[in-house]
Amino acid sequence: MYMQMKTKTLIQSPLNYTGGKYKLLGQILPHFPDDIDTFVDLFCGGCNVGINIDAEKVMFNDNNSYLISLFNAFNNLEKETALSMIDDVIKKYGLSKSIENGYDYYSCDSSTGLGEYNRKPFMKLREDFNKKGFDYGYYIMLYVLIVFAFNNQIRFNSKGEFNLPVGKRDFNEKMRTKLCDYIDRLQDGDYTFSCIDFNNFDFSSLTPNSLVYCDPPYLITCATYNEKNGWNESHEKNLLNLLDGLNENNIKFALSNVLSNKGKTNTILASWLEQRNYRIIHLNYSYSNSNYHTKDKTDSTDEVLIINY
Repeated sequence: MYMQMKTKTLIQSPLNYTGGKYKLLGQILPHFPDDIDTFVDLFCGGCNVGINIDAEKVMFNDNNSYLISLFNAFNNLEKETALSMIDDVIKKYGLSKSIENGYDYYSCDSSTGLGEYNRKPFMKLREDFNKKGFDYGYYIMLYVLIVFAFNNQIRFNSKGEFNLPVGKRDFNEKMRTKLCDYIDRLQDGDYTFSCIDFNNFDFSSLTPNSLVYCDPPYLITCATYNEKNGWNESHEKNLLNLLDGLNENNIKFALSNVLSNKGKTNTILASWLEQRNYRIIHLNYSYSNSNYHTKDKTDSTDEVLIINY
């Protein structure tokens, strides 16, 4: 039987990462155990779950090296230094700063956004970023790209180049507040970041009071993180075997996944669950507003949380 765990004041990731679980936290967190010593966010993405967990230690992991390096920058830079570096990039490239000047200054309005004004400087920033750098300044450039990009998303092509077009917004008050809250939270606790394939992650330090949370790409959905065979049946089976291994070693786990979506069924997951005694919690949420879904939103999505305790 689970206990309702104590939670911190909920904050939102500074990244609008596809599949982020912020809107589901109210349904997910009550099913997590109390008194967690180490929380592993194995597919952390935007880190919405792990950053809101009241645990002694939180280990974030993702196979996106750009993402992990960006979070490491926020974890190691002083908040005012990070903000100053962001402002310097915005100033250097001549991007808009509506937080100070408003929309009229750029001959734009809030309904049409700032994309027309920012398009040329954004493309120059994107070009310079894609020349590579790999220091804190480089990843601050990445953050500014994400802020000014379409839907504040993060996406790279097969060459490792950031390839999203300009978006409608800039580093406004809401984005600034989310980033400040996130950096404050990071630097006030024990948070570590790693970029390791989930198959190779070292769980040897975990105890029965630890919790491994998995929010992998969903096999039967289509999102930017799951394009070009990014997550396939082999990955799905390997993850489920890994969870069985954790269960055999008395380690708690929680898995977010989708059993059915738009007429498709995850038969691998369904078959696995039929042969196990794990608990299935059906969540009341739809990603119908997400930009990667089709216009036909008549078929429901059965999103679930699966736990072994």
